Amino acid sequence: MFELIVAGGWLMLPIVACSVVALAICLERLMVLRPRKITPPGLLAQVWEMTRSGTLTAEYMSVIRQESPLGRIIVAGMNNSRHGRDIMKESIQEEASHVVHDMERFLNPLGTIAAITPLLGLLGTVIGMIKVFTEIMIQGTGNAGVLAGGISEALITTAAGLSVAIPALVMHRYFQRRVDSLVLTMEQESIKLVEAIHGDREVDIR
Repeated sequence: MFELIVAGGWLMLPIVACSVVALAICLERLMVLRPRKITPPGLLAQVWEMTRSGTLTAEYMSVIRQESPLGRIIVAGMNNSRHGRDIMKESIQEEASHVVHDMERFLNPLGTIAAITPLLGLLGTVIGMIKVFTEIMIQGTGNAGVLAGGISEALITTAAGLSVAIPALVMHRYFQRRVDSLVLTMEQESIKLVEAIHGDREVDIR
């Protein structure tokens, strides 16, 4: 592996750095964007039951807020529920925008890595071919070893750039889809909360 990095030239350094950053982002997002961590099952039903029984205290709401992003949204809505339906919805939407921003953290850098690493590989290809043609002008086509070295450098950087870009792009799309799915779940839970408090009909909260 080290020999390939050396053979690929100096452009292998930013490509390797991109691969390390991409791996770190993927591992961090896999840990953070777990459905049970973002939208704990049964949380809304628990909060609603405590609200109806009058046992929902400020201390417990603070705990709920700290434990999950859905908890942050529920608490924001509950804190403003007495001000009416519209104010409650606005507070939920405002908190949800902050939650979504946190969930999308590091996804832009991951997408950037997926976009620039093929370009770094292409740049390495161009530099390698420039070396090849420079040697041809100086020495002619008789020195096959020099020519092969330049072509090898070009191919190694291209392969390395694509090897980093392809999984980075796949994971970027995967995380975007997971965020969209989690946002939809939180939106549905928020609608249930608003309808339960200010709606004209009974809402099944489970």
